[in-house]
Amino acid sequence: QVQLVESGGGLVQPGGSLRLSCAASGFTFSFAIMGWYRQTPGKERELVADINVSRSTNYADSVKGRFTISRDNAKNTVYLQMNSLKPEDTAVYYCKARYLTRDYWGQGTQVTVSS
Repeated sequence: QVQLVESGGGLVQPGGSLRLSCAASGFTFSFAIMGWYRQTPGKERELVADINVSRSTNYADSVKGRFTISRDNAKNTVYLQMNSLKPEDTAVYYCKARYLTRDYWGQGTQVTVSS
């Protein structure tokens, strides 16, 4: 079955960096569009960044220039490098795979940006 396992979240000070990883299994990773989303209490889940099979990327305006999404098809893993973190980046971050018209989600990892 499809599994997406996020890791790398935690507590970081404003201006700091974190790298999130999402290890995928149960489908042909190189054929999937992979994305990172985030959600805070009382708000809808929002797209942070995604990367397609050709490695074209798309970012939310709020993270452009600070976050970088990448994928390693040999490791079935997608990454989100987050730099210059701000308190408003605090959220649960979710990995999503779109494969053969279906969406699959990971369990999420908490990112807290606070001094």
